[in-house]
Amino acid sequence: MEVSLDVLRKENELMDIFCNLASIPSPSLKEEKVIEWILDFCARNNIQGKKDTYGNVYINVPATDSTKEPLMVSAHMDVVGDSSPVEIYLEDGFLKAKGRTLGADDKVGVASALMLAKELAGGHIGTPHGGLEVVFTRDEECDMSGVEHVEYDKLKSKYILVCDADKLGQFQISGASYTNAKLTVKGLIGGHSGIDIGDEKRLNAAKLIAELLAKFPQGAYYSDETGVITSCNLGAIVAGGVQNAVASLIEDGVKSDNYIKEIINKSATNIINTLGMASYSIRSASLEKEEELKNIMKSLVDEFNSKYAGLAEAEIKFETHLKPFEKADDDRVENVYRRACEKAGVNYEISSFHAGAETHIYCHNKNTDGVTFMPFLLGLADVFNMHSASEMVDYKTMLKGYEVLKDTFIEFNS
Repeated sequence: MEVSLDVLRKENELMDIFCNLASIPSPSLKEEKVIEWILDFCARNNIQGKKDTYGNVYINVPATDSTKEPLMVSAHMDVVGDSSPVEIYLEDGFLKAKGRTLGADDKVGVASALMLAKELAGGHIGTPHGGLEVVFTRDEECDMSGVEHVEYDKLKSKYILVCDADKLGQFQISGASYTNAKLTVKGLIGGHSGIDIGDEKRLNAAKLIAELLAKFPQGAYYSDETGVITSCNLGAIVAGGVQNAVASLIEDGVKSDNYIKEIINKSATNIINTLGMASYSIRSASLEKEEELKNIMKSLVDEFNSKYAGLAEAEIKFETHLKPFEKADDDRVENVYRRACEKAGVNYEISSFHAGAETHIYCHNKNTDGVTFMPFLLGLADVFNMHSASEMVDYKTMLKGYEVLKDTFIEFNS
């Protein structure tokens, strides 16, 4: 027979902390009530906690052994969802919220960090240890403005455990950048698709951009034992006589579930097109491999311009939106984490992830001693259907995840 939620909360403090946090709606940049609850929790448990001018929360548990390094744990306080009430219930071993997101992303991380801080501050972990620093950020889900405003020069730790992956045992040591590539192809003459079609100098830009794109890489470009490291993806192509078609849709206020079909139906076919554009995304956990991929694209554009000199021209521009979180040579924390998982009986996976997270910001900043941070992204529970109304977390994996987090801290200080 499954235990009730009330009993679960009474018998396990981590579950109670999580449910208290999850019951407070905290959409991005509307985290004030969660911040207030966290600071109150710190005050009630003799934990040094404060917020900065941006609203990020800082917690510090002093070292009991000044010869040992501090370790930092980070999680974000905002969730995907609105400010509507959160009614939590337990079903078949999963914590869920009625009709909305639960907020397990990332209140699993926040709850676990608070539990660790309480146990350390209360002297319940007997191992002599360096300090524990905890940072809870705002606005991770939208713009990551919280982590951008962290007061890095006040932090002492070198290593950061960012508790925001979605599966227990995940330990991610690198993450991909996000770069946009914008390709433009222009035909230099153009003309009428009937009268001028026999003139071989009048090249169609829509056809030309298709020719060039056919040579561009697509999909996974480079992988290693941790997964896909570098990739590119064609996002969109716009070419041909679509200007009037798009303008008419706007002017007529056309509402359709298939705008592409509407544009095709209204596009001009009686011109030799002079403009084509395409957009790509490039993701890479390696700057070297990203530059290699970009250089391939540039060389293909150069070849095109040489081939069609005087008749057409192509240009490619790159816009970096998120720098990569690159794998570090230092494997100390990775080995510590392995030992903690083995001690807890948890299967672990050391991998790279092909997306962005707060790790990407931390790894490009320095602590108070001028040392560049070394972050890692780890999962403390199995979270399913993240960001959706059917989001749920396996509470037993959360209990195991906290055990791994605590043992990681202990092993780090051994």
